[in-house]
Amino acid sequence: MKFNPSARHTLGVEWELQLLDANSLDLVDGIIPLMEFFPDATYVKPELIQSCVELNSCIADNSTEAVEHLRQTLFKLSRRCAELNMSICAAGTHPFCHRLALITPLPRYRRAEEYGSYLAPSQITFSTHIHIGMNSGDQAMYVMSCLTPAMPPLIALSANSPFWRGHETGHAAYRHRILAAAPNYGVPTRFNDWLEFDEFLAAARRARMIETFKDIHWDMRPHPDIGTLEIRAMDAASNLRAVHGLVAFARCLALRVAEASAQEVSEVLPVDLPFWIERQNRFRASLRGLDAEYIVDTKGVARPLRDIIVDLFDFCEPVVAELEEERGMRIAHELLNDRPGYEQQLGVYKRHDSVRRVVEMLQQSLLDEINSANRMVSPATA
Repeated sequence: MKFNPSARHTLGVEWELQLLDANSLDLVDGIIPLMEFFPDATYVKPELIQSCVELNSCIADNSTEAVEHLRQTLFKLSRRCAELNMSICAAGTHPFCHRLALITPLPRYRRAEEYGSYLAPSQITFSTHIHIGMNSGDQAMYVMSCLTPAMPPLIALSANSPFWRGHETGHAAYRHRILAAAPNYGVPTRFNDWLEFDEFLAAARRARMIETFKDIHWDMRPHPDIGTLEIRAMDAASNLRAVHGLVAFARCLALRVAEASAQEVSEVLPVDLPFWIERQNRFRASLRGLDAEYIVDTKGVARPLRDIIVDLFDFCEPVVAELEEERGMRIAHELLNDRPGYEQQLGVYKRHDSVRRVVEMLQQSLLDEINSANRMVSPATA
């Protein structure tokens, strides 16, 4: 399959939001009537489950541009949801929904339902995806290989799913435990170049593992039709400020790796860890979040994950200005020092002993974004 290069390392963001019943605040299967307001499905799109709506940014030159575009779309989406007696919030899981999801009746999602049976309607999760333009398929494979050990830092920094079906799970990002049951999920396979990945795709199709590359649900995957590497490991952020910091960090990290020597990369990321350590580091990040210990070698030596993230921030610094990511990286630093999303949810729960109050807090976090957009959007453009 041909990889269509992206000459300017442009950026795109996908942000999955939860559709809520405005009264009960439980998830509602509202995507079909909602999409009647957005028939072109350019920036507002359906996803696998009918209680999810995906916001897509424009093709942007930096994270600030992408986030500002998402902000305007969020404002319009909120107005349409209100007309349907729905609300929205964002987190990796819904804190108290107990039922199975309805699958969106589109061909690709119907195939996923047929293939996965019970898995499809039970995987009620929401994430933040980032597309980063690559100048070749070989570059995409190199960056994907180098960035695999950086997924635990991204999982921890974005962790925002401590509840599942009304229970406090003890996990910072329980979304990953739900998705772990699915095929083609988790740590990416390493490929030496684009030809090797293309041969894998052909074999996987012949074996009926997949129909297209979109059936691969690794933490990262190439998107050859649009020339990007897609980073998929992160929970849905609760608001656009968090989206901004996460996107800026992921973009700077990917493009710094793309230009760095193997020696420079190895100084901040252990690039030759065996698969079992990669899996363990991901699990630790999803369980303990920013308080996790990260295994750095085959002898079992571990370091605080917060320290690993600080090292990665420093590693990114040479490209921040060139990529126009100063504002986004400032927010990324703040995210590391703020209370992370999972702790904010748990704090509300412990104060009020109510998962509904957690959803109210998540809802308010988005409402603040919407009110901000409302001040910037004129009646003529709304």
